[in-house]
Amino acid sequence: MTIKKLYIDKEIAEYPLSLEIKQRLSIPAETVDSPESIFKSISALPDPVGAGKKVLFITRNKGAFVRPCPGTRYYTCCGYMILHIGTFCLMDCTYCILQSYFHPPLLQYYVNQEAMMAALDDVFTRTRIRRIGTGEFTDSLIWETIDPISAKLIQKFAGQSQAVLELKTKTINIDHLLSLPHNRKTIMAWSLNTKNIIRSQEGGAASLNARLDAATRCQTYNYPLAFHFDPLIVYPGCIEEYYDVIDQLFDRINPDNIVWISLGSFRFMPDLKTIIEHRFPDSKIIYGEFIKGLDGKMRYFKPLRLSLYKKIIDYIKYRAPGVCVYFCMEDDEIWKHTMGFLPSEYGGLPAILDNAAIRHCGLRTCSD
Repeated sequence: MTIKKLYIDKEIAEYPLSLEIKQRLSIPAETVDSPESIFKSISALPDPVGAGKKVLFITRNKGAFVRPCPGTRYYTCCGYMILHIGTFCLMDCTYCILQSYFHPPLLQYYVNQEAMMAALDDVFTRTRIRRIGTGEFTDSLIWETIDPISAKLIQKFAGQSQAVLELKTKTINIDHLLSLPHNRKTIMAWSLNTKNIIRSQEGGAASLNARLDAATRCQTYNYPLAFHFDPLIVYPGCIEEYYDVIDQLFDRINPDNIVWISLGSFRFMPDLKTIIEHRFPDSKIIYGEFIKGLDGKMRYFKPLRLSLYKKIIDYIKYRAPGVCVYFCMEDDEIWKHTMGFLPSEYGGLPAILDNAAIRHCGLRTCSD
């Protein structure tokens, strides 16, 4: 990790986990009454986003640990639940929405894990199946060097059958997770992109080959897997390069062990454009054919999205006809023209993904 300064919330300064993290990092540390002074100092810097990736604030989560994904009524949402272990990321992807989501962006990690585990216990008593992930506001596996939170969660989820945990990452921090008794209740998931995009737009992330190697190792240890082609980015020659990624994926991974694959094209709130221009002046990804969508985000012109999706989906289905493929936040027209069906025809997208988790992970409701 590249953290240079540690701040500790006074309220949790004597928590055993706080003391463990402080000792483990062995970097300058300061106890503070509130994060306001940290926010102010970072906001005043020329590159607050970059600076925020080098400062860690450990605190407690004062809100709900398990929350629904913030979808929108204009596009089909998968009904995912987010487990809030921390915020922000050490990697530096040009397109990352977190650059404009947090004000200012700052690495925060929550140490009141007893409350988190209690919240999960409550989820596990529900009759409804839950798909839960830690990779919405952070990368799931960047925290392992300061606290092996994923190892704790894998063992927690292994003891129940109502929920599945998805650990989504662009890293290869898996060595300490391989031999854990996971009971197939944790899905190891990787975001994938072309070598061109990884090299030019995903600073600090593992290479495509390294990600697929890590996935192959997890498969050897019987973990179910998932993959996310999000964001798909349009540039000359991109289709052939995405085909190559798909070939590499299915040359190494058994399709029968893939729970789902998601697709999503590059989209962003308008204020992210200025941040990308300032922080990544060599990046050209924001200069494509975009139009403002119903959710206020800039999206590729719909005919362009339709063409891109259709080609990617057809090739995935050519290599793995039975794999579950879905869109992250797209509308019915996109689904019908590229998939040939609407999620509502099968009980909705949440039901489609719940059934995939039942098949691959052995989930069941309390009434089963």
